[in-house]
Amino acid sequence: MSSNIRNYLFLIFIGALIYIPFLGGVHLFDWDEINFAEISREMIRTGDYLTVQVNYQAFWEKPPLFFWIQVLSMKLFGINEFAARFPNAIVGIVTLLVIYRMGTKLFNERFGYLWAMAYFGSILPLLYFKSGIIDPLFNLFIFLGLYNIIQAIWRRNNLLPELTKPKLYYLIWGGVFIGLAILTKGPVAYLIVILTLLTYRIVYKSGSAFNIPDVFIWSFVSLLIVSIWLGVEIFHHGFRFIVEFIEYQIRLLSTADAGHGGIQGYHFIVLLLGCFPASVFAIKGFRKINIDKGYRQDFRKWMLVLFWVVLILFSIVQSKIVHYSSMAYFPFTFLAALVIMQIIDGKIQISKGMKLLMSIISGIFIIVTVSAPWIGRNIEIIKPLFIDDPFGYAGLNAQVNWTGLEMIPGILLLIVVITSMVLFRKDKILLGVQTLFFGTALFVFAGLIFFIGRVEMYSQNAEIEFCKSLQGKDCYVVTSNFKSYAQYFYAKVQPPDNPKYTDLKWLIYEDVDKDVYIVGKKPVEEHWRTVWTVRELGGKNGYVFFKREASKK
Repeated sequence: MSSNIRNYLFLIFIGALIYIPFLGGVHLFDWDEINFAEISREMIRTGDYLTVQVNYQAFWEKPPLFFWIQVLSMKLFGINEFAARFPNAIVGIVTLLVIYRMGTKLFNERFGYLWAMAYFGSILPLLYFKSGIIDPLFNLFIFLGLYNIIQAIWRRNNLLPELTKPKLYYLIWGGVFIGLAILTKGPVAYLIVILTLLTYRIVYKSGSAFNIPDVFIWSFVSLLIVSIWLGVEIFHHGFRFIVEFIEYQIRLLSTADAGHGGIQGYHFIVLLLGCFPASVFAIKGFRKINIDKGYRQDFRKWMLVLFWVVLILFSIVQSKIVHYSSMAYFPFTFLAALVIMQIIDGKIQISKGMKLLMSIISGIFIIVTVSAPWIGRNIEIIKPLFIDDPFGYAGLNAQVNWTGLEMIPGILLLIVVITSMVLFRKDKILLGVQTLFFGTALFVFAGLIFFIGRVEMYSQNAEIEFCKSLQGKDCYVVTSNFKSYAQYFYAKVQPPDNPKYTDLKWLIYEDVDKDVYIVGKKPVEEHWRTVWTVRELGGKNGYVFFKREASKK
């Protein structure tokens, strides 16, 4: 068996070993995970796979491709957390194989392995492949599309003789993948690619980077891919989806949607901390690096441009959501792998600054994970911090069992970092980086096992357990003073018979045909206690529950 095949099999093995286990070990999280899973559940429940809907109303924010894949998973594994997250576990394995193949083609098997290892062993990239959000698939399609367009440019300029296919071949595949990205999440995919091409042309004064006929070809192919669904959507429902979708995209880019504001430099901090330990090495990759072949130098330029386009674009956007900058994981880990390869080859030294940064970032994670169990068992210490937040204060009263074993991930990371430092000092660079990245992957995996369920107990578990208690009941469930999708997915809400089911005034004050359950957050109970049609059922961990009986016939 060749070393190349062994590497593919190894990546499949470690990907499956880390990405798949315990996917269903904790409830889906509001909003995105539950929102997307609910869309897929409603597709299955209604049999309507063309219309993206939530609460059986059209949902204008997302195209359907990811939900179709999630539906297939739910058909296999049932409508549950595991099925909702399983597609991204597979996307994670495919991503490792894709970047290994790209790295091998660009440099050699060793570089492909280093790039895949950097992606696999960094914190946020690993976490996303164990989630039920859209971005991992979306980012993979964008990156594949851009990579094929870059290859088309190289083919036109004869920069890489090994590219034997005609330029049109790469442009078509570039268009196919960008079209699939648009079908996954929307036209931001096209925007990222166009901005990357334009920026490359401006920065490096390369007219070939933005060749109008080439742009037309792959853009036309992308439109064809999108039209496969959009044409059917227009035929059945008219142009309303397009109008509503465009309005949503404009609002998303121009306002702090859903309260997701943030400080300047937010995404840089997210990448620095979230892409540890790749970020420790990647920062040096922004400086000039001597690379022997022209196409390798050129690909590094493309990765620098892609990184800055994503970082600047989503820093300008008012909504500061963590996964918005996740497209930058590809260029960031590429730069990390490039620096690691140069260190192994003796062209770059691991500086004191890199070691200091490694110590600081890992120290943050170690302190948080080691101290969390002690804080959890002495929760009164942090309650004063939430004195002005009635919901957060009440949430700290959740009965969470902290055993002290939760320190294990932090202790593991401490051992990993110390061991890596010792290996670096002994000039065993490859073994040191392998220890660091694979050890960090184990840290994240163990952290999910020990922490995620306990964190959920403080945040949303009371709401979800109440909603689950309503399964099988023919009723309405609404939230008050906060937005959630949990009531739909976990109460398994059925298609409504009465078109007034979204009218809160009708549900509370007029003749209603079913029982109505209301989920609120403190201090909203003060309002509902004055409403004569409802009665209080109780509350837990900051959530309050009320019921309105169906009107007597």
